[in-house]
Amino acid sequence: MKFTVDSFRAWEHKKITLLGMSGVGKTYISNMLRQHDWFHYSGDYRIGTRYLDELILDLVKAQAMQQPFLRDLLRRDWIYIRNNIKVDDLGPVLSFVGKLGDPARGGVPLEDFVRRQAQYRDAEIAAVRDVPDFIRKAQEVYGYKHFINDMGGSLCELDEPGVIELLAEHTLILYIKITDEEEERKLIARAQSAPKPLYYRPEFLEQELKVYL
Repeated sequence: MKFTVDSFRAWEHKKITLLGMSGVGKTYISNMLRQHDWFHYSGDYRIGTRYLDELILDLVKAQAMQQPFLRDLLRRDWIYIRNNIKVDDLGPVLSFVGKLGDPARGGVPLEDFVRRQAQYRDAEIAAVRDVPDFIRKAQEVYGYKHFINDMGGSLCELDEPGVIELLAEHTLILYIKITDEEEERKLIARAQSAPKPLYYRPEFLEQELKVYL
């Protein structure tokens, strides 16, 4: 969708997709708009609560089953485990995607990491394809006039035909770009201190791991 400033202001039901690097401020802006009658669709929240929910729980349960006390409780169905994913706290999704490295130090082996990356990619694509239906729900079910789509920072890496086109058909895409070195340093520091779930293409991983190792 393309608009002039005046036509955008006159748009009765504004529908926007925010794109940009992880940590650039998409969720921050979306949270601000949510306070002003905008429906906030978080791609990562949808991924965690709908498309990766069972996989995340399986991973947690597998860890719990290694503890005799918890294993007995789980097998007797005396306790249950569920995700508590929030728009502002994607901890379970981040824990599932994990960090490539030595398992003894909390890392994920390469084979498992690549498999989870593929699962995360499929989930992210599915979350994008849900956008048109959630635009409808936002208006018809929840009564919101405006819709803000807060997409993950690795959307451009998916390389899936029709994904960007779908968003462009149904929303106005705004790209948030860092324009100076100081902000770029802050963004890198933020990514290091509070990383977000990201997808990396297999060929990128293979290439960069050779450099890193």
